Amino acid sequence: MATITISRTTRKQKRAALILAGLAILGIALGLVLYALNDTIVFFYTPSELAQKNVQPGQRFRLGGLVETGSLVKGEGMTVRFAVTDMIKTVPVNYNGQLPDLFREGQGVVTEGKLDASGNFIADTVLAKHDETYMPKDVADRLKAMGVWKEGKGTGP
Repeated sequence: MATITISRTTRKQKRAALILAGLAILGIALGLVLYALNDTIVFFYTPSELAQKNVQPGQRFRLGGLVETGSLVKGEGMTVRFAVTDMIKTVPVNYNGQLPDLFREGQGVVTEGKLDASGNFIADTVLAKHDETYMPKDVADRLKAMGVWKEGKGTGP
């Protein structure tokens, strides 16, 4: 007579395999979520921070500061050049589009785009202040941290 023995390890092995499969699926799902979020994350820099960071041409980010007085140059069509400064460093910006009505030299601005190979910032979005005393909070905080904030020049939202 043949005897069949059922091992207890078989049940444990099945449970371990099921747990490992669940963890693998969870890991893959988490990896896909992080990969998708990586494409949507846009970092924010001031001109001084940009000079310190290793930002590669083509990497998307936001550049914030003040529009340098005397830097606004209107080109053909809707092409505009200006410079964004934090009173320490300055970054040239090229933008092709309609500037916001409240865009002014010497006022706060946040631009979004990419650096080109020559170090010019190619903006595809320009956001201007809301009124004559407004400064975007991120820009104001970073200017204060660098010691170049002037009271009365602007306030946060």
